[in-house]
Amino acid sequence: MWLELDIAHRFGNGSNAFHLQVALQCRQSRVVLCGPSGAGKSVTLKAVAGLLRPQQGRVELLGKAVFDAGQGVHVPPQQRRLGYVFQDYALFPHLTVRQNVGFGLSQGLLNPPRGKRVEAVEHWLRTFGIEQVGELYPDQISGGQRQRTALARALVTNPRALLLDEPFAALDHDLRGHLRRELEGVLDSTGIPLLLVSHDPEDVAIFGQQVITLAAGKVQD
Repeated sequence: MWLELDIAHRFGNGSNAFHLQVALQCRQSRVVLCGPSGAGKSVTLKAVAGLLRPQQGRVELLGKAVFDAGQGVHVPPQQRRLGYVFQDYALFPHLTVRQNVGFGLSQGLLNPPRGKRVEAVEHWLRTFGIEQVGELYPDQISGGQRQRTALARALVTNPRALLLDEPFAALDHDLRGHLRRELEGVLDSTGIPLLLVSHDPEDVAIFGQQVITLAAGKVQD
């Protein structure tokens, strides 16, 4: 079991309040978190990543607590060593593809120099076939190339696990299938555990070694 969490968080007040109360155990290396829009999938992923600090509960990653409300433990996101891909990819528009991928390796507040070659960055550019657009900016490349850039940025730091939030939702059907196969190949070669948020049955079929369904902020049996 590589991930275990039992968390609670309340958003809003009164009749518009949303209660997240999720307990789950990731027993397989590839886990899909599915359910309708507004079920709490993305906020659960953010709690794992450290981007949301729940009001109650505990998150344990690879046998170590990264969050424990009772003990006052909250490991910062960058120290959790997790590769995270947002639904909109969240690429930096002022950085080139190569700089975006290398950003995770940067120390401090400085952006990676334009044109600098780092082998870890070049490896993932080659893996995803985007080395030819390395000096272009996000608004100059296709949706599939942006998605590959986001995945490369998540993987360049050799993360302990990969967290993906609806990574294929904005792509057309044929491109989704192609990039799913690319991701499968990367997971097979690296052995990195995956927690994937999706409502797409194809994602469930391909990556769902274990499938966890959320509805109204709770895990469904």
